[in-house]
Amino acid sequence: MKKHRFLAAVCAVCLCMGGGLSARAAGTFLDVSADAWYAQAVAEAAERGTMTGTGHQTFSPDALVTRSTVIATLWRLEGKPEPTGAATFTDAAAGSWYAPALAWAQANGIAGGDGRGNFRPDAYVTRQELAVFLFRYAAYRGEDAAEGILGLYSDAGSVSGWAEEGMKHAVGAGLITGTGRSRLDPGGPASRAQLAVILDRLATPVMG
Repeated sequence: MKKHRFLAAVCAVCLCMGGGLSARAAGTFLDVSADAWYAQAVAEAAERGTMTGTGHQTFSPDALVTRSTVIATLWRLEGKPEPTGAATFTDAAAGSWYAPALAWAQANGIAGGDGRGNFRPDAYVTRQELAVFLFRYAAYRGEDAAEGILGLYSDAGSVSGWAEEGMKHAVGAGLITGTGRSRLDPGGPASRAQLAVILDRLATPVMG
């Protein structure tokens, strides 16, 4: 867990470093093998600048993703629009690396608090939280909600009520799939590799 916390902190720093690492060819990430299921997605994320490496030659695909990182990547995917104000969450520092992204996300209904005025930016995002962010992002873009069938997964009953609509959309849109053995693992954490694949799917137009 300490290793994951360190990597999450490093990832946060890398996200605010600009395009230095994002311009690096994916092949130079020594921890991303060419035949990995996420290799192409990592290459695309690096090329677009939506995600950066955790070092000059590392991507850390298995490291966990924080809530602030998800918001920052969606903001970057959207072209880094200028926020009209500051985020009002009590635990979001005005000068933080994710401040512009969070302000934009809150203003557009993508980022919500925990009912006590907190966003918990440094907490690891769960798969169902990620699904809700993706659902709200789709609504922001004016896209129709997808209707995935959660009953196909053995642990569908463990999806929280507040996340059910978001999870249906994420599953129906093909953004989130099972983790194996027909499980959604809604309360489990999301990895950097998984996020890269999701961002690639969001950025790739569906061919009709």
